[in-house]
Amino acid sequence: MELYLDSANLKEIEEGFKLGFLDGLTTTPTFMVREGIMDVDSTIVKLSKMVPVLQIEALGNTAEDVVKEAHRQLELGLDPKKTVFKIPVSLEGLRACNMLRKQDLMVNVHLVYTLQQAYMAMHAGASYVCPLVGRLQDQGHDALALVEQCVEAVEHYGYNSKIMFSSVRNSEHVRNAINIGVHTITVPLKILKSLTENNFTTIGTEQFLSDTRLMTVRVKEAINGLNPLVSGGASLKDAIVKMTEYGFGCITVTHDDGSIKGVFTDGDLRRLLQKDGEHILDKKIGDLEFKTPISIDAHALLNEANALFKKMHVDTILVTDNGAPCGMLDIQDLKKY
Repeated sequence: MELYLDSANLKEIEEGFKLGFLDGLTTTPTFMVREGIMDVDSTIVKLSKMVPVLQIEALGNTAEDVVKEAHRQLELGLDPKKTVFKIPVSLEGLRACNMLRKQDLMVNVHLVYTLQQAYMAMHAGASYVCPLVGRLQDQGHDALALVEQCVEAVEHYGYNSKIMFSSVRNSEHVRNAINIGVHTITVPLKILKSLTENNFTTIGTEQFLSDTRLMTVRVKEAINGLNPLVSGGASLKDAIVKMTEYGFGCITVTHDDGSIKGVFTDGDLRRLLQKDGEHILDKKIGDLEFKTPISIDAHALLNEANALFKKMHVDTILVTDNGAPCGMLDIQDLKKY
């Protein structure tokens, strides 16, 4: 099934055709009026250079007028092999269709609302026959049945026409077109962009990205670069001030030679205050007893850190580089990845 973009908005058209796999563009005078386009001819020429196939309107009161207009547009520099002339269905329109097809030019007979109109367009040799599904449904008609009948007529009688599903209003219309087996569909960009969206796909993709980052990002890339340190000679009050300055729930305590003595956390502070009262704030932090801190090497992968967080049930892990403290990895840092 061919996939066309239905638009006259240049930004939309540029965005849509960056995909690289759209088969062509359909546009109308009404679209151009909405976009405030004043110079139709120059716009048509510009569009013809942007898209693989351009379907544009060729209008006139008689078949000769329509054919003359089609040739006038070709003389602007359009490629006849990449241009389809859209003609509203009527006896004169179908006569023009037949004349242009005999000149090996492509024609889309559109504004089709009945099977009889579609049959006449097929028999006149139309390259495309285009029922307007959304407009028909707006008027209470069974548009899908009409499109299905058009497809069956092409297949049963062996016409070379392609049935184009147009006036697409929602993604369900695209599903309908696929199920019916139409040959071509033309879709507005907003609906085209929605066709790949699905909540389960989004969740699965986010999980894959998250797991990939855990296996490829190093711990040193995830830490925020801050490393609050205090020597063992600092008071507990000074250590709390520095912890607050850095916005961490913990601080690294070092020996005088810079080696790690331990990690003091806000949880440790609460337990000390409950046990010994406020007077402990004037104690030297080096006088406290410390367990061996939970640490991880800066060059480890995040999945190792993730496993450590789960195993030790902690919120912060000391990060070291060649044994020296270089930062803190908070569980919130990990959640960003």
